[in-house]
Amino acid sequence: MVMVFYGSNGKSNPVSMENKVEHQTENQITYDIHLPSDLGMLYKVRLGLQSLEENISPLFLHHFKIQKRSTLDTFCLTINKILPLSPNGDRWIEFPIQWPLKEALSVVTYHLTVFSRNILNERNLLHMTACIYGTHGDTGDRSLLQSLQNVQQGEKNESFLVTVDAVDLGELEKIVLLISSKTDCKLDIKKLHVQEAAKDHPIYVFELNEEFSVNAYKPKIRREIPRSFVIRGEKEKNDIDNNLNKEGSQEKYLTEYTITVYTGDKRGAGTDANVHIVLFGNENKSEVFQLSQSLEHQNPFERGKVDTFKIKTRKLGRLRAIEIGHDGKGFASGWFLEKVEITDAARNSMHCFNCNRWLSEDESDGLTKVQLYPQPLDF
Repeated sequence: MVMVFYGSNGKSNPVSMENKVEHQTENQITYDIHLPSDLGMLYKVRLGLQSLEENISPLFLHHFKIQKRSTLDTFCLTINKILPLSPNGDRWIEFPIQWPLKEALSVVTYHLTVFSRNILNERNLLHMTACIYGTHGDTGDRSLLQSLQNVQQGEKNESFLVTVDAVDLGELEKIVLLISSKTDCKLDIKKLHVQEAAKDHPIYVFELNEEFSVNAYKPKIRREIPRSFVIRGEKEKNDIDNNLNKEGSQEKYLTEYTITVYTGDKRGAGTDANVHIVLFGNENKSEVFQLSQSLEHQNPFERGKVDTFKIKTRKLGRLRAIEIGHDGKGFASGWFLEKVEITDAARNSMHCFNCNRWLSEDESDGLTKVQLYPQPLDF
């Protein structure tokens, strides 16, 4: 059994209950736990089973009590739940801590919907978890493939629902996916939606549109997905679904961006791989654009060169991040990207995204794509 304590200034490392028993009776175990002094005021606990083995013995949790030694402030909670919560279900329980004169957060049931193409066919070969982050902390890694609900499978697309109970996360900010497999397999994930089960809105949209290959060389894949946009009402949802599909009105909902890419002046800095970019705004996210038609050079991304591209996409609001990278194809595909400048014609603004690193499987962390954040140069 493992506990993670969340405070106003952060969270603790996982605290294993193994070998920490101070007092034990037939139905009660007491632990002395020393938490970092800079954790701040505790506001929630995540308690669960660290093992992922299917034959793990169930654990019945009746009552939880925590007392702060310095003040003797005490919090008690009746749990009456068995871990795991179902034969193949969630192995974690979260609950808020309510101290005297402090208002506690509530427990929320979140619906996480995964839109994909082939995960359901591969689910017996995969282990996949998601950790949802918000302004009030995170959920920890929760399994996505052990207890699926509302499975819908079509010819090309599929979706399934996962229920996650957690202390209120506040405004959702990102999702971290962890994918692993003991055998070779591929999966294509389009996007994820998260919303409170009791509410139709807001819907937090995390677009990915990426195919993953898990094999002996990459048995584990970690991907951090920032929030793309938020649908806060039914009208907004209909607008997003319909506006770009209306004949004759598409231009009304598009804006033009000028993208200037600076390749570093280092030996081997250029690349012949296929370079892509995704733009993230505070209102929306662009589709994936392949940067192939440079306004200056027939062969873009050569050492020490500057290439300019123009794209049109849905209105994104103020730019807050970009993802840029390449597919690793071609001889010596590694690329040293110095920076990217993006001009937003509609907002009359320009942002600079500094990079100054290799995007190469053979350099440093082996990443061929990166997320960058702007230094605003508005004019």
